[in-house]
Amino acid sequence: MEGSSSSSAIFYDFLDRMRNPASLDLVRSIKSFIVSFSFYAANPENDGKKVQEFYTTMEDAIRDHPLWAGATDQEVDCAMEGLEKYVMTKLFSRTFSSTPEDVKIDLETSQKINLLQTFLKPEHLDIPAVLRNEASWLLAEKELLKINAFKAPREKLLCVMNCCKVINNLLLNASMSENHVLAGADDFLPVLIYVMIKANPPQLHSNLKFIQLYRRQTKLVSEAAYYLTNLVSAKTFIFELNSKSLSIDEIEFEESMQAARMTNKETEKEATPTLEERTTLQGQTDPGPSARSHGKEKSGASNYPYMDKEAGDLTIGDVERLLSVYKQVVTKYTGLCTAVKHLSLSRTEPHVTNLEARNVFSAQPEETGKNSDQGVEQ
Repeated sequence: MEGSSSSSAIFYDFLDRMRNPASLDLVRSIKSFIVSFSFYAANPENDGKKVQEFYTTMEDAIRDHPLWAGATDQEVDCAMEGLEKYVMTKLFSRTFSSTPEDVKIDLETSQKINLLQTFLKPEHLDIPAVLRNEASWLLAEKELLKINAFKAPREKLLCVMNCCKVINNLLLNASMSENHVLAGADDFLPVLIYVMIKANPPQLHSNLKFIQLYRRQTKLVSEAAYYLTNLVSAKTFIFELNSKSLSIDEIEFEESMQAARMTNKETEKEATPTLEERTTLQGQTDPGPSARSHGKEKSGASNYPYMDKEAGDLTIGDVERLLSVYKQVVTKYTGLCTAVKHLSLSRTEPHVTNLEARNVFSAQPEETGKNSDQGVEQ
């Protein structure tokens, strides 16, 4: 098993070697490649090819480098893992969800899943009763939701694999304890689709595309390739889903989707003040601390119905509505952040000089989250 501790050790070993004065030529190549991305507009497919070609070039350079003289294939592979994490963390803002089309697909996928969550049941996906294990599904959801906490392709892929392994273990346990005859992908994919809908991870499309383009191709084989392919298939199924995709009456499906849309609109309407209300509020003068406090309670009651509530005042229906609002806010926030990022000017990093080379790798690349326990990666 390869966990977070070994992953960190691999990365820090790479950084240590890059601080060695003898690595100056490698450092220059790495920094030059990173800077070169600021010279061109984002093009995911072309960018992916450039990165893969760079991996190949650098692997040959590392094998021939004195710092790795006599190194085993495993040691070179570890160096490449460190290189991939460093480079893609530096290029993350430039390569992740880098086109308006990716942002659009992310938003549409999340919105559709949000609608499906209101009525979709396991039987609609023909999931056998023996495979309906809420505890296992919840664990798989948690693993999948970790994907947005990382910037490195390898760590994102591990989240995918850990999610799929939980589901696979569920199938294996069912086959042994319940005498359920496994049907391969016919059992696995419906459960994965249901877990994906329950989890609704933000920027799902962009995360999967990022892994496909920027994970070293030599690592997208065997088990890793199988699980990633299934997740991409599940995402595509959901994006294109209609009544014919499910075991549900067409009229019931359309009515359920329409009801979900109406619920979302009502929720947004309740959570958003009208133009007239905003104008009125903006036109008011400051009435003083005491009046402000009183006014906040009054306006909160009409425009934001939960502002003056306590936890004990909430009903089950309120919780469901608040969860729906929260998911909409997260979806819109991530989409807005990506859109703002596209408006920002690219910043060019300075070239490495002889005096700077030893300090280039003195600090590890920024991460969006801490390492979590990860599973085996092929």
